[in-house]
Amino acid sequence: MAGFKSGVNEAVVDREYGEAEYNDFKKLYEGSIGKISEGEIVKGRVVHIGDNEVSVDIGFKSEGVVPLAEFTNKDALKVGDEIEVFLESVENKDGQLVLSRKRADFMRIWERVTKSFETGEVLQGRCVRRIKGGIVVDLLGIDAFLPGSQIDVRPVRDFDAFIGRTLDFRVVKINHPSENVVVSHKVLVEEEMSGQRQAIIEKLEKGQVLQGTVKAITDFGVFVDLGGVDGLVHITDLSWGRINHPSEIVKLDQQIDVVVLDFDQEKKRISLGYKQLQPHPWENIETKYPVGTKVVGKVVSLADYGAFVEIEKGIEGLIHISEMSWTQHIKHPSQVVSMGQMIDAVILSLDKDNKKLSLGIKQLEPDPWLNLMQKYPVDSRHKGVVRNLTNFGVFVELEQGVDGLVHISDLSWTKKIRHPGEVVKKGEEIEVVILGVDVDQRRISLGHKQIESNPWDRFGDTYRVGTEVEGKIVRIIEKGVIVELPMGVDGFVPVSQLATTQVKNIADKFKVGDDLPLKVLEFEKDSKKIVLSATEALKDKESKVVDDYMAAHKLPSATIGDSANISGSSAADDASIPAEN
Repeated sequence: MAGFKSGVNEAVVDREYGEAEYNDFKKLYEGSIGKISEGEIVKGRVVHIGDNEVSVDIGFKSEGVVPLAEFTNKDALKVGDEIEVFLESVENKDGQLVLSRKRADFMRIWERVTKSFETGEVLQGRCVRRIKGGIVVDLLGIDAFLPGSQIDVRPVRDFDAFIGRTLDFRVVKINHPSENVVVSHKVLVEEEMSGQRQAIIEKLEKGQVLQGTVKAITDFGVFVDLGGVDGLVHITDLSWGRINHPSEIVKLDQQIDVVVLDFDQEKKRISLGYKQLQPHPWENIETKYPVGTKVVGKVVSLADYGAFVEIEKGIEGLIHISEMSWTQHIKHPSQVVSMGQMIDAVILSLDKDNKKLSLGIKQLEPDPWLNLMQKYPVDSRHKGVVRNLTNFGVFVELEQGVDGLVHISDLSWTKKIRHPGEVVKKGEEIEVVILGVDVDQRRISLGHKQIESNPWDRFGDTYRVGTEVEGKIVRIIEKGVIVELPMGVDGFVPVSQLATTQVKNIADKFKVGDDLPLKVLEFEKDSKKIVLSATEALKDKESKVVDDYMAAHKLPSATIGDSANISGSSAADDASIPAEN
C-alpha cells in the first residue's frame, strides 16, 4: 500500500470519503494490481511502442518499459499484443517497473533445457565458434559448451570443421548458479553404435579380415576403429621389418585392412595384425637372394661381434667382424660402419628355416692374402713397426692392415728374454725375416733374430767344456744366476757352483753387475744352453784369488773346498735346468 498512499492525498480522502468508502476503494485497487513478485515471468499488454522502448502494462500500479532491441520480432509487434516479460525489479530509482523480454525468453529456454537434462531429451544445436578446449553451441538460443572430448567417439583434431554444423546433443551437466550448460554429441554416437559394437564382437573370429580406420597412434602401436569397437595393432605386428614408430607405416584416419589375431570378449580387447596380410619376406628368399648376390642395405644395429644390416623390410643379415676386412683386426664394427649407413654387401650363407642370413663386405674386394705369398716369400727381409707387445711375442705391421708375429723365442739368439719389452718398444721400426705365411689362418710368422746368422754355430769353439771365461751377473733366480758372457751370450751358473751351498739366500751374497770367474761345465748347441761353475774356476787358483773371491761375496772360508768336493754330482744335476726361453 505504500505506493497507493504515496499517490493519494490522505487528507483529501478523509475529507471527501467516509471510512467505509475508503476501505472499499483500497480493496478494489489492491485487487486490480494482482500479486506479482520479482524474478518471475509475468504476462503483460503492449500499450505503447516508441523508437527505443516498449511500454507494457502487467496490471501493476505503473507501466513497465522494455528496450525495443530485446524483441526479435519488433517489426511485427503492435499495441495491444499480449507478451511475456521477466520482472527484474518492482521499482527502480525512478520508481518504475524493470522488465525484460530477453530474460523472459531465456528463462523459458532454461526451463526447457533443465527438463531435457532430467529426462534425457535430445536437443538440436548449432556449433557457432571455437574456444579453448571445445566449441560454443547455440542451444535453443542460449550458449552451451561442447568439450572437445564429447564431440565424437574418434579423437577430433580439427574443431573448425564443425563450426556452422547443426547436430543433436544431450545435456550432460547444468550449473544453476552460473547458468552454464555442458552438452555432448559423443554419447548419442556411442548409443547408436552400441548395438553395432555388440554385433561385431559376437561375430569376431581369429583370422577374420576387417576394414577399419586408424583412430590413434601411440609409441607401442595403433588403435583401429572397426566400426564401433576398437582393436590394437601392436608395433611388432605393423611391419615385418624394424620400425622406430608406428607413424612410419600408417597415418591418422587412414583406412586399412587388418586381421584378427586374438580377442577377449569379456574385456573387449581385440588384437589385430597388419603385417600378416602382407607376404612374408622370407618366402622364396633363396631364389631372390642366392649366395654370392651383391645387395645394398641399411645398418640397423651394432653389436660387439658384428653389424646387422636390413636389405629389405623383414630381412636382416649379420656382417660378422671377421667378414669386414681381409687384413685389419676389427675389434668393434663401429670401426668400419655406423648406424643408419647404407652399405654394399655380399650374401655369404642363407638359413631359411632359422631365418639367418650371413653377409660380408670384405668380399667386395679381392683377397690380398692370395698375393701375400708372392709379396712376402719365406726368408725375405722387411721392415715393420711394432704395434703391440704381448707376453708371448711382438705384433709387427708390415703394411696397412698386414701384421705378423715375432714369437719371443725369435727375438734374440743369445738373450734369455722374459718379456719382449726388454728388446723392442711399441712404435719402434725393426727389421724382420718372413718365417712362414698361413693364408687359411691369416697368419704371418716373423723372426727378428734371423736377420743375423746363428752365432751358436761358432760358440762351440769359444765355449768348449773346461774353457775359463769371465761373466757378469745380469739376473738372479732361485736356482742360480744368469751371466752375460763375451760375445753377448747368456750362461747359467747353478747355485751349487757359486760356492754358496751353506748360504740360504744367494741374493745376500751376489748382486747384479758382479763379475765372476767361471769355467764351462756344459755346452749344448741345440738347446742353446751354457752351464758354468765358479767353484771349478777357483779350484786350482792361488789362495789369494780364492780369498779375494770369498771376501768380495762374504763367504765362509771353507766353502770353496766343500763345494769342490761335491761339484761333480750337484753340478751335473743343476746343469739340467733348461733355458728360460
